[in-house]
Amino acid sequence: MKEKIRQIMLYAAEKAHNTEQLPSGDFPDFVIEEPKNPIHGDLSCNLAMLMAKMQKMAPRKIAQILLDHTDDAEGIIEKKEIAGPGFINFFIRPAAWLPVLRRIHAQGDDYGRSDMGKGEKVQVEFVSANPTGPLHVGHGRGAAVGDTVANILSFCGYDVQREYYINDSGRQIRTLGTSVFIRYQQLCGKDIPLGGDCYQGDYIRDIADMIRNEKGDRLLSGDAEEAVVLCARFAADFILSGIREDLESFGVRFDRWYSEQSLFDAGKVEQVMENFRKTGNLYEKEGALWFRTSDYGDEKDRVVVRSNGQTTYFASDIAYHQDKYERGLERVVDVWGADHHGYIPRMRASVMASGRKSEQFQVILIQLVSLLRDGEPVAMSSRAGEFVTLKEVVDEVGKDAARFIFLTRHYESRLDFDLALAKKKSNDNPVYYVQYVHARISSIMEKARERGIAPEDWQEEYLSALTEAEEIRLMKALSLYPETLETAAAMMEPHRLSYYLTDLASLFHSYYNKHKVLTDLPETTAARLCLIMAVREVIRNALSLLGVSAPEKM
Repeated sequence: MKEKIRQIMLYAAEKAHNTEQLPSGDFPDFVIEEPKNPIHGDLSCNLAMLMAKMQKMAPRKIAQILLDHTDDAEGIIEKKEIAGPGFINFFIRPAAWLPVLRRIHAQGDDYGRSDMGKGEKVQVEFVSANPTGPLHVGHGRGAAVGDTVANILSFCGYDVQREYYINDSGRQIRTLGTSVFIRYQQLCGKDIPLGGDCYQGDYIRDIADMIRNEKGDRLLSGDAEEAVVLCARFAADFILSGIREDLESFGVRFDRWYSEQSLFDAGKVEQVMENFRKTGNLYEKEGALWFRTSDYGDEKDRVVVRSNGQTTYFASDIAYHQDKYERGLERVVDVWGADHHGYIPRMRASVMASGRKSEQFQVILIQLVSLLRDGEPVAMSSRAGEFVTLKEVVDEVGKDAARFIFLTRHYESRLDFDLALAKKKSNDNPVYYVQYVHARISSIMEKARERGIAPEDWQEEYLSALTEAEEIRLMKALSLYPETLETAAAMMEPHRLSYYLTDLASLFHSYYNKHKVLTDLPETTAARLCLIMAVREVIRNALSLLGVSAPEKM
């Protein structure tokens, strides 16, 4: 409907210019939006105000000229008026919203699908937690955001790949090996303290116990360095296996798991450093090798090889991202924790130094999650090894509630996750509030069949019975779903979909509380079944993009 009004206004502006009532033929980009107050109509246009300067004319006068040249061939406009400083408000005929129902029933699961991405190859890399411990609730929020962004982009015509980058090389993996080996020695009777820099969780002791059961005390008599490496490899493999299982249970699957160590094994880090050295992007200072990131917008240059010859994490990250583009990816989207904000400029600098555009590298920053139970904070201290894992949260509240609640706010805002609320079967629980609409509509359809009514057998002419204000509001909301999806894809903001679902659910609850669907009038019943089945279709469609189920019964 917005696009139809946009075309009507553009045609009116061109017609007015051709008749010389508007001197300039330069028409700025303008907005068609819903007025906040419904008394101002269904849609509003700001074109007249934007044209005032170039037309050298008062906005209200321009608005009147545009209205004089409006050609509503389809007869969708019931009334139009000029408001305020020059807004043009449109009141749409109720029957003009009916085509959205036909479109939803015709397209089914594909309603809202678009080709806006035109097959652009986009990679979404998310979670990528170090295999040094189980996933916590913060990782869960990143997983829900990354997976849903990938779902929405794919639905909107992008060629999407999901990737997990395994940080299985470097200092943290060595610390993991050291932590496990110390616990192993303790289990073998050695009096060795676990240092403060080591991993403290009980899972470290459990892994050490598995190694002792497999190796006995043989590691005590061997080379300590080799023992640390063995413990690190065993622990990282075991933890990564658990991460895979946890993500699978959370509904997250990756197209590729990419090992950091494989970059070193294939010589890619060394090769990329050599390539940048040849282009003059690297230089030596104080025995270290530096990247000229300040030439590309970073606040200062960054070390890629330390004076002791060891590469930094930045060096392997550069090689990893170069590898992404060499695989044919046109845009890379990284989902990181908010504490990585300062890392963005240097990574973008390395991407630009390779000849790519800045917009080919994008980062989604995930803010922290505060875990609550009945409003009271739940301890989440990772230093003491007492953090709450993603698995524990999913086991307690379920995948659907966890994913939906993670997506109820913009990822740049902190999120309070109340475990008790997530389990409630009431309208206070946001996922229950939405899922219940799908279940209720399914129940209504079943009751209709019990009465001998086939919900799918509605007729085109029956739809004219949909004239109630609540019915019009529902159809308007349904018509906004494709636009909501495209906006969510363009902005990479999945919370827009959960907001939309909550609003649609609210409209349905209001409608159902005021109007019976199964009435004594066959045509009215058929029309209302057609309407609520369209609501059900859109809810199921949107929930699937969020990775949430749409139950038939609750």
